[in-house]
Amino acid sequence: MASETATSSRIESTTAHSWQAGVVAGILAAVVMGALMVVQMRPVLEVAIPSMYALTGGVAGFTIHVAHGAVLGVVFAALAGYVGLDSTAKSFGVGIAYGVVLWAILAVLVMPVWLSVVGSPANPPLPNVNVTSLVGHVVYGGVIGLTYPTLEDAL
Repeated sequence: MASETATSSRIESTTAHSWQAGVVAGILAAVVMGALMVVQMRPVLEVAIPSMYALTGGVAGFTIHVAHGAVLGVVFAALAGYVGLDSTAKSFGVGIAYGVVLWAILAVLVMPVWLSVVGSPANPPLPNVNVTSLVGHVVYGGVIGLTYPTLEDAL
């Protein structure tokens, strides 16, 4: 009975640390990607992202972008648990792939539809295939892949 309780506690603890590491890694990755966006895609931060939520301005856009990054970091943590990341190199590779998938689904398909539905002035074409956006999402994935294992061990 004692070993069952200890095992159960360890699983709960690992799960809590995993999602917490996912949140922090997702925030870090979103901030790095956001810095790139400020330089390369400022209108996305200032108009497109905030208008998804009927807001305006770069502060709102950056805040929403980082919040999205945190939520997607939790999804990465779940994926990491499923895949069984046993090295930083594997986590980095999975992170890069994750960034590409996020780009293909969220930036190429979901965002243009969402912006069209809300009548945003920054409504891109569907599909919204943008190489600069792809690079940003790959950077997000790479940063989350590199930082997640360290954060999971530290928390």
